[in-house]
Amino acid sequence: MMATRPADPAIRLAFISDGVNVWPFHVAQAKGFFEAEGIAVEMTLTGSSAKQLDELVKGGFDIGLQQSDHVVRAVERGSDLFVLMSFANAPAMRLMVAPEIGSFADLRGKVIAVDGARTGYAVLLRKLLSDNGLQDGDCTFTEFGGSIERVNALKRGAAVASFLNPPFDGGLLADGFSSLGTTSEFFPGYPGSTVAARRSWAQRNEQRLISFVRAYNAGYAWLKDTENREEAIRILSARVKTDANTARLAYEQLVERPTPAITPEGMRQVIDIVWASERYSGPKGAPEKYMDLSYWNKARQAR
Repeated sequence: MMATRPADPAIRLAFISDGVNVWPFHVAQAKGFFEAEGIAVEMTLTGSSAKQLDELVKGGFDIGLQQSDHVVRAVERGSDLFVLMSFANAPAMRLMVAPEIGSFADLRGKVIAVDGARTGYAVLLRKLLSDNGLQDGDCTFTEFGGSIERVNALKRGAAVASFLNPPFDGGLLADGFSSLGTTSEFFPGYPGSTVAARRSWAQRNEQRLISFVRAYNAGYAWLKDTENREEAIRILSARVKTDANTARLAYEQLVERPTPAITPEGMRQVIDIVWASERYSGPKGAPEKYMDLSYWNKARQAR
């Protein structure tokens, strides 16, 4: 392996909300896989997709864990962002609802908690509501922030519904909340969460970026090894502040799922949804305009 110079600054990694999807990065940090690759990584929990995207575009962060529709919009606005890999499988967000909500029709006139009102999972939720007879204006989308903030909004009654990832959905189910279904049921084939960076930064830091991907891969492989189950659960419980039983259930679900991947076909789905939600009139860009998997492929080949 090729270590970077000691003088290299830490790679600034930003993520919007914590949970199972970020687990491999926490493992890579806790088990020293980043260090083994000769890089330092500074992880920042931002709690806001809009603020994180703005900072990523401006150079406040080097790498961001972003939904791919964020990247498509940013590129259409002139940014040089690109998706370099997927770090989570097709969305497994659960549409959690207050106990009094028994159907989509019951959401009419109610507040729905989101991170960004017109980005990320909110875009999928708007389509889902439309498919079930609810149009823009029938519900109020209120931006509360990341998963913890949205959970708290539901618990205090400030909102009645939100898409939530494990283990946060499990905690609400235990508290008497219910679910109307999952994104993987509603949108099969839609790509999962992705890792994004600026092309200009990536070109200047190619080896460091490849080392970053290798360290992530090592963390993911370690996590999927069931011999590491108990230590992995302790890592998640410490980082996300969840109980061991909820973390154990999340672990069992994670190891059953395939290795995350994003394909040109999946990106085309994202492009279609962005064009529909933003009502863009120009021609759609090809997937390659928004993604470049060469760093991922080099990381898998270079040892």
